Amino acid sequence: MTPRMIFDGIYTPVVTPFNADYSPDFGALRDVLERLIIAGVHGVISGGSTGENYAMTVEERLAVARETIRVVDGRVPVIMGTGAMLPADSMALAMGGKSMGADALLVATPPYAMPTDRENALAALVIDKAADLPIMLYNYPGRMGVNMGEEFLDRVGRSRNFCAIKESSGDINRVHVLACDYPQIQMSCGMDDQALEFFAWGAKSWVCGGSNFLPDEHIALWLACAVEGNFDKGRRIMSAMLPLMRVLEQGGKFVQTIKYGVTHQGIDTGAIRPPLKALDTDDKRALEQVIGVLKTTIAQIGAEPSSINDAVGQSGTKAEPC
Repeated sequence: MTPRMIFDGIYTPVVTPFNADYSPDFGALRDVLERLIIAGVHGVISGGSTGENYAMTVEERLAVARETIRVVDGRVPVIMGTGAMLPADSMALAMGGKSMGADALLVATPPYAMPTDRENALAALVIDKAADLPIMLYNYPGRMGVNMGEEFLDRVGRSRNFCAIKESSGDINRVHVLACDYPQIQMSCGMDDQALEFFAWGAKSWVCGGSNFLPDEHIALWLACAVEGNFDKGRRIMSAMLPLMRVLEQGGKFVQTIKYGVTHQGIDTGAIRPPLKALDTDDKRALEQVIGVLKTTIAQIGAEPSSINDAVGQSGTKAEPC
């Protein structure tokens, strides 16, 4: 069965810049989006956890999504994040996304409730029936408490709208199961330090927070592996990126690190909403050093003779409905 939407390339879960009073900074958001589109990312996600959705009201998330869709203006797909503790909030986000022209939804397990596979599937199917948009599932048991197991996948797989799954379990065996037993659900890398393995098992897309401030380097890895099939080159790029991934994950400072990365690259993302706090001076310095070495190394790899320019020309920049 052909999926309703093809997910191919780099999808950036966009940060939400804030003013000093914690209100969304729409000017900085526009700058971030424009830079991502110019860099060539293949889609953006509004209202993901990288965008601090857990610290925002539904109304704020809808306002940010509305501005995102307006600025993007159809140049790449916009995926609306619907993750929320309250099912009613998830539904409001899904229907809001549909009404304002989102291309797809990102649907996660409700956190803390720890539903069974059947309960989780029924909740996702309610959103599917109401919104009738392509859906990328988001499996992150480390934050949600449960896996989207085989019963869940079997139940939601009956709807053609469930096109893809962002797999963030960290369990490489899940990659094997998805690739072999659920080929109709496109597998998207949601675990940055396993990107090479995801591509080796057929993933064509990568949802990566680091692409907020290093889009070129994330695209380079995707091109090497998913387009060129050059895994020797991919391993070299991945080796250069691993120090970044270690910094991103250290001490649970993922969002703060992503936002400082964007600020360091020239767009001030402003405040971090409580309960999180901004990086300290040592953390900032460590990230800056990692970014400098990474960019230099990957630029050198990219300058080597290869078919990368041909690959860019052959690859589309927007996921197209079938």
